Amino acid sequence: MYCNQCEQTFRQTACVTSPGVCGKDADVQSLQETLLYGLKGMAAYAHHARRMGKSDEQVSSFIEEALFATMTNVNFDVETLLELCLKCGEMNLRVMELLDEGHVETFGKPAPIKVKEGTQAGPGILVSGHDLVDLWNLLEQVKGTDIKVYTHGEMLPAHMYSKFQQHPNLAGHYGGAWQNQKKEFAAFPGPVVVTTNCVLIPPESYQGRLFTMRATAVPGGQRLDEDFSAVIAEARRCDPCEENIAGESMVGFHRTVLLDRAQTIVDAVKEGQISHFFVIGGCDGAEKGRNYFTDYAQSTPKDSFILTLGCGKFRIRDYDYGEHLGLPRLMDMGQCNDAYGAIAVAVALAKAFDCGVNDLPLTLVISWFEQKAVAVLLTLLSLGVKGITLGPNPPAFVTPNVFAILQERFDLRLTSDDAQGDLQRAMGA
Repeated sequence: MYCNQCEQTFRQTACVTSPGVCGKDADVQSLQETLLYGLKGMAAYAHHARRMGKSDEQVSSFIEEALFATMTNVNFDVETLLELCLKCGEMNLRVMELLDEGHVETFGKPAPIKVKEGTQAGPGILVSGHDLVDLWNLLEQVKGTDIKVYTHGEMLPAHMYSKFQQHPNLAGHYGGAWQNQKKEFAAFPGPVVVTTNCVLIPPESYQGRLFTMRATAVPGGQRLDEDFSAVIAEARRCDPCEENIAGESMVGFHRTVLLDRAQTIVDAVKEGQISHFFVIGGCDGAEKGRNYFTDYAQSTPKDSFILTLGCGKFRIRDYDYGEHLGLPRLMDMGQCNDAYGAIAVAVALAKAFDCGVNDLPLTLVISWFEQKAVAVLLTLLSLGVKGITLGPNPPAFVTPNVFAILQERFDLRLTSDDAQGDLQRAMGA
């Protein structure tokens, strides 16, 4: 345990043994940090939703109560803190629902679409992050010009909304997950706009043409609000992009798209035409072990479907999984916040089969990296979802005792060194 939140810490520096001076032990500290990180992730989603006029007073009230529970000498009880963590997951489901509603109402009905990967000849701007409002505002400010706008990373799902599909300046997608940005941003000749988190401190190679939005900021970058005139001027100053289309990818299997086909899917399962559903996605990262998700996806049966979302998709999308029943076996549902969509589809299928979510032929294999993934995990646990595989490493703030509680109550599992073996065990279960 490392706790330095009050004056009574050991030698007035930090309590590094469990229990500390106040009596708080490492498990209490662990749950307080889990709650805190879950709240931070939920606040990020709530911030995006509020940008589109979506908010809920109950959510705001809970954030205040839950933050109070992490203060000095206010809560020493593991069960109460675990209850608050699960309540955080419940509130996060509401926040993700609001964000989903905001995206559909603001940007139109989603639909599957093939997106060009690479660049076209002419001046270009690259946009990364998660904030679709920023992307739209930029597109509107370059409308009528020859400047082409490309999505990067978690911005890829923007292409599935009808308003973005119809915009003449949205040219395609460039690059992969956030951890590759130093190489990819350096290779892109034009300005880069990062709208939210997952930005890295830029090297000199592109420092002068990196722009960030509002609270997002890096040394040497230029921070903006709603006016993109400086970005547009930089696009004119920089060398134009070259014609280099590397291929195309299919995105846009939003929850509404899948729910429109729910009866067809249910009938196919009943007729034995679909063996299993896998949700493989989450946050990507640079640490070793993430090839597990690649190996897992490639081992899935040919009569199964893979739903993916978040930047974790970049671990599994560059492979040909083929089609099944006229649909691609790998279906991209959107950003990390579109985990709400995967939950909505699972709940709808459970209702159609008159069973619980845990009774479905469904396995969740989730990669985590930061606070938003914590919020989504707490949401799944709050719904009673069991048997989730999490990796590639357990969160450092979760103690062995706390993880044992989660294993006992939710059958939470860690990724192993044997992806194929884990898949076979999931199929057998």
